[in-house]
Amino acid sequence: MSILIFLKKYIPKKLFKTAQPAYHFILSWAAAVFYGHPSKKLIIIGVTGTTGKTTTVYLMHKILKAAGYKIGCTSTAMFSDGEKEWLNDKKMTMVGRFWTQKMLRNMLRNKCQYAIIETTSEGIKQFRHYFIHYDILVFTGLYEEHIEAHGNFENYKKTKGKLFAHLKKCCAKYVNKKRELCNPKTGIQKIELEKIKKTIIVNADDQHADYFLDFWSEQKYQFIINNYELQIKNKVGVGVIVASNIKSNGSGVSFVVNNTEINLQLLGAFNVVNAMAGVCVGLSQGVGMQKIKQGLENIKTLPGRLEKIDQGQNFTVIVDYAFEPNAVEKLYETIKFIKHNKIIHILGSTGGGRDVDRRPKLGKIAGEKADYVIITNEDPYDEDPQIIIDQVAVGTEYAGKEINKNLFKILDRRQAIKKALALAQKNDIVLITGKGCEQAICVANGEKIKWDDREVAREELYMNRNSVPDTVS
Repeated sequence: MSILIFLKKYIPKKLFKTAQPAYHFILSWAAAVFYGHPSKKLIIIGVTGTTGKTTTVYLMHKILKAAGYKIGCTSTAMFSDGEKEWLNDKKMTMVGRFWTQKMLRNMLRNKCQYAIIETTSEGIKQFRHYFIHYDILVFTGLYEEHIEAHGNFENYKKTKGKLFAHLKKCCAKYVNKKRELCNPKTGIQKIELEKIKKTIIVNADDQHADYFLDFWSEQKYQFIINNYELQIKNKVGVGVIVASNIKSNGSGVSFVVNNTEINLQLLGAFNVVNAMAGVCVGLSQGVGMQKIKQGLENIKTLPGRLEKIDQGQNFTVIVDYAFEPNAVEKLYETIKFIKHNKIIHILGSTGGGRDVDRRPKLGKIAGEKADYVIITNEDPYDEDPQIIIDQVAVGTEYAGKEINKNLFKILDRRQAIKKALALAQKNDIVLITGKGCEQAICVANGEKIKWDDREVAREELYMNRNSVPDTVS
């Protein structure tokens, strides 16, 4: 049992709520002290926003790696300490302070120059960003999700803003020509080194861009997609990077930036936004466009993000992390470029009181876009999973789907995947959303059941390779 759960159980609710901020602050301070403030000796990039954070972290990682740097990262999908990479098995994006500070120390020991941290609003709310000395902050975009944890959208936005306000408090850093952090003792030594400019990078297409651009920094970039109609508010001292000539097809998406054509092997025009954030990070760190191009074009897939599962079947199976209405809509915009007959969509929704209002919305989107919808268990936490399934199904039925005809409610997620694969015929698409490459299903009492949608799909495809599809009843 964690200290927080113990305190919550035995301390009066009002007193606990009052003491909670101090508890979080002290933990963050203690973790940084215990591990020797490793973030002071690394160039730290923080990525925040409602969506696209994980992909953006991955793309930045590959860009900086192509430039010859050693990088560590922490994100929803994966971790890297500079020597090895592994899938996130914590079921948390911004893990505990001691774990994060230990990771930063390990990156430092492994001679990393950069660390990229996916930074969440919940992490910021709990002071997990404190005592991490950021240098570059990236804002991917903002819309109304995760509101229940913050009370309302304005609080949610302001929580993100606290990260940007924090940048001014972060220590100055200097690097030599190899981009190694140095500790200059005199003014002359500082002149001989390069100061890492505190930098803000913002998605200018987002309606909240100005709010984040108005925070202090020594260098600012805004990136924009296909917009030449002076919709950019040209702020003094803000660099503008434009992506143009965007073309999507069934194998990826291409775009032009700074007279350089980049051909991503990733599906979805929305990935141009994620890539542009990486382009700006690269440019801010002196990386040339050819290295940026090389880093992006070498990426073939992202774990659990529009990841195709191929066991030789004659239909397409895609696993994706999308669990918010906006992300699911974008997903459907993307898969229309894949030639197909029917779409069979497996989805659910998270429990634990998380964004209850989105459940019927998700069901409605699937009901409108897919030919068959299978609603199943996802991460119920302490809620009844059948109730969550029923709430999602309300939206699906509203969209016109009928139970046991083209809408199925299957509590067991493996059985749901098995049913979808049995329904699939040649050139169909089986879409499995909500978990991506997550390594567990979270149930009551903090327990986790080992799980990976991709592995289960592979197992079921192997088992049923020669089976005849079930008759739809």
